[in-house]
Formats: sequence, structure tokens, C-alpha cells
Amino acid sequence: MSTRAAALRIPNDLGQNATTDISAALTGLLADTFALYLKTKNFHWHMSGPHFRDYHLLLDEQGDQIFAMTDAIAERARKVGGTTLRSVGHIARTQRLLDNDAEFVTPEDMIAELAGDNRQMAGYLRATHAVAEEHNDVATTSLIEVWIDETERRAWFLFEIGRRH
Repeated sequence: MSTRAAALRIPNDLGQNATTDISAALTGLLADTFALYLKTKNFHWHMSGPHFRDYHLLLDEQGDQIFAMTDAIAERARKVGGTTLRSVGHIARTQRLLDNDAEFVTPEDMIAELAGDNRQMAGYLRATHAVAEEHNDVATTSLIEVWIDETERRAWFLFEIGRRH
């Protein structure tokens, strides 16, 4: 291990395999969290139509909730002894959620896309939970359980407002 890597190493009782596995899973999760945050804000900024106010406010609220996860995810990766994201480029190389750079997206498509992204995010959260659980990292699993509930709630709200009866 290099001197620089050793300087970043945080001692814990989880072991090196746990540090490697958990911090890698958290870093992937963090990249997806930033991608979901930016897409949610993108759609918040570009919302239009008859439901503008309601959707604009909902996406702002959801964006704040998603952004609130970022620091806790990154700090958890460091607490278990790993490192995490270092740049926007690192996010782009790591994220699994797709960006949407379209010049115009209808409000209905925005809502449907974010509902799907939040469902996908819940799956990533569960996968990260499984990695942490495998290494008996109860602190990480506890955090993730709250985020799963929040993510499922966002997906539910988006599904319900996008429903066509």
C-alpha cells in the first residue's frame, strides 16, 4: 500500500475485504445518487404545462431529499476505510442511471422517467444493502433502509401523478 493510500486508510473492525466491497458499492450508489439528483433538478428547472407549480415544487422537494443522501453516502464510504468519488468525470464513469440531455421532455415523460429511475435506484440501494449485510456492517444497512423507504415513496408519488385512469 502506498504512503498516500495508507494516509487515507481509516482503521475499523470490518476488515480489508469489507472495506473494499462496501466502499465500492457505496461509491457506485453515490454516483447514481448524483445522477438522479441532477436529472430531478433538470426536470424541475425545465418543467412546463398546466401542472407546472405542483410538479415543480414536488421535484424540488425530491431533489433536496436525494441531495441530502450524498454526504452521508460519501462519509460512510470513508468511515469504513475506503475512498469515494473525486470528480464529475468519476461520477460519469461510475453511474448506472442514464442521463437525459434532451432539449425538451414532456411533463408526462419527465414524471414517468423519474418514477422508473427511482425504482431502479431502490434496486441499487438493495444491492448495496446486501453487500453491507454480508460484511455485518449494520451502520450502513441502517442508513440504506431509510433511503430505500424514501426512494420507494418518491417512486410511488411519481407513479401516482403519472397514472392515467
